Amino acid sequence: MSFFFDKLIRRKHIDFSRVTETKLSRCLSTLDLTALGIGSTLGAGIYVVAGQVARDKAGPAVVVSFLIAALASVLAGLCYAEFGARVPKTGSAYVYSYVTVGELWAFVIGWNLILEYVIGTASVARAWSAYFDTLIDNAIKTFFQANMPMGVAGLSPYPDFFALAITLLLTVVLAIGVKESSTFNNIFTGVNLLVVLYVIICGLFKADIANWEIPESQVPNSSLPDQPRGHGGFFAYGFSGMMSGAATCFYAFVGFDCIATTGEEVRNPQRAIPISIVVSLLACFFAYFGISAVLTLMRPYYLLDDGAPLPVVFVYYGWNVARYVIAVGAICGLSTSLLGAMFPMPRVIYAMAQDGLLFRFLGRVSDRFKTPLIATIVGGVFAGVMAMLFDLDELVDMMSIGTLLAYTLVAACVLILRYRPDSQQYASTDSLNTMQSPFAIMRAAFRPPTTLNGPTDLSAAVVSWSVLLLGVFIAAICSVLIFGEKYLAAGSWWAITLTAILGSVIVVLTAIIFIQPQNRRCITFLVPGLPFLPVISVFVNIYLMMKLSYQTWIRFAVWMVVGFLIYFCYGIWNSSEGKNYRVLEDTPPDSIDNLDNNGDTCEESPLMNGLKEVPKAVAE
Repeated sequence: MSFFFDKLIRRKHIDFSRVTETKLSRCLSTLDLTALGIGSTLGAGIYVVAGQVARDKAGPAVVVSFLIAALASVLAGLCYAEFGARVPKTGSAYVYSYVTVGELWAFVIGWNLILEYVIGTASVARAWSAYFDTLIDNAIKTFFQANMPMGVAGLSPYPDFFALAITLLLTVVLAIGVKESSTFNNIFTGVNLLVVLYVIICGLFKADIANWEIPESQVPNSSLPDQPRGHGGFFAYGFSGMMSGAATCFYAFVGFDCIATTGEEVRNPQRAIPISIVVSLLACFFAYFGISAVLTLMRPYYLLDDGAPLPVVFVYYGWNVARYVIAVGAICGLSTSLLGAMFPMPRVIYAMAQDGLLFRFLGRVSDRFKTPLIATIVGGVFAGVMAMLFDLDELVDMMSIGTLLAYTLVAACVLILRYRPDSQQYASTDSLNTMQSPFAIMRAAFRPPTTLNGPTDLSAAVVSWSVLLLGVFIAAICSVLIFGEKYLAAGSWWAITLTAILGSVIVVLTAIIFIQPQNRRCITFLVPGLPFLPVISVFVNIYLMMKLSYQTWIRFAVWMVVGFLIYFCYGIWNSSEGKNYRVLEDTPPDSIDNLDNNGDTCEESPLMNGLKEVPKAVAE
């Protein structure tokens, strides 16, 4: 039993002296990565989801929904940026967690990343098809509904072969090469940003603040539960509706994590990845905020079109030219968003297949194109079939839950890693598995060891258990806030008392982590404000997850069951770390320490200096 458990927590060994070696083409710049992040994000969120959330979930408060979703993404983005600076390898959060917290959690994150990218690709392809169909008077929808209706609950009303064709076309583009795909993305992203700026400026001329202050008496069917249109005002659907909208709007920001999958294809990963993540998230937030504000200021939220809200609004005011300009931007935006969603998917599959957790044939790299060709084709076909069969609303919520879980685990991993001693960075055991007396852990929680050498095995165990308990109590308080909302609003003593107790425990656990000694090893980017920012990120992510429907959770559970079947029947027995794991168990602690930068400062570290010089060598 102990042997089996050790398999679950074994970690990936990375030879940092060869960390920059790769079979892929290292040709992307910081600008390419930033454009990739922006391009993958500014698509369906602006041209489709913003109108849907405003009309059906949040009303004018959709601008606040985007703000909350952006906050959750920025907090997660900072955690991704630190991992990208630590381990510049392809695989994003999957490989980061594999190096730090063990194989099982790495597989969970990797499997959820595949879900995120597959659903992201399918949903954007579906949005692309729906938007184009609107421009040709719903000819595609009318034809297939009349000739090939499906009529199955949870599926699309008709098979969308156009979405399938778009996905397969982009699959071919990605398979040809990274630089060619990046050039395509840069051009289309530039056009899209110009259109967004045009929409915001032109829309402000027709903005009317009265559309944010509509009285309930003017809202049609506001009193009918089967035809909800909100209750008017800015928070038309209340605080709960605004938060529910934030859970869906979160979908609009998931593109940034595709940047973290390019560790082996960018010329200066430790510098380019953090900068690109932060810049792309800020640019996307201002774009989403501006578009959603203009949209709800130009027309009452309940009159917005759910298929193509922006062109319909401008046509209402007689600006027919704007309709065609927006159409160009929408096509460019949805195309880059589709490319950005498809780009990281084969790279995560490639990384997992290289490690043996997925079937190894998926990890083959084309000698001609220097891309993971088989993973690209398999992922593209799978996403295309999903786009053909499923509806956009179902896909968006299912993608959000997988993404939020991945972000939660990444934030928790940052906390555990920053409070772990050097002797555990590449050791074969986890601090949760370290033999420590419960009484010693409880004593160290409030009286941490005083040492100038950073964290100890005991303090690392305290942090690991504290992070685990934090997850449990944050999930509990989120349950109370969501499912006991009406009791809290009514001032019920038991609901308020329970919330206060759970909140106090969370504060105490955060304080316990705060007083533990941190690992001061220097890297090019560190998440500021530890442990507070990662804890807030975990709270926001779990809260948004619980706002999603139970049907979404059921579909997610089915996805995880399939993943665990693959892992326990294949991955755990074919993992590349099986052999490395036994070697590391026999490696002396001093040798393990030497796998990293030997405790040097950033200026003195041969590892850091070597990585900083790699881009010059590559460029030459």
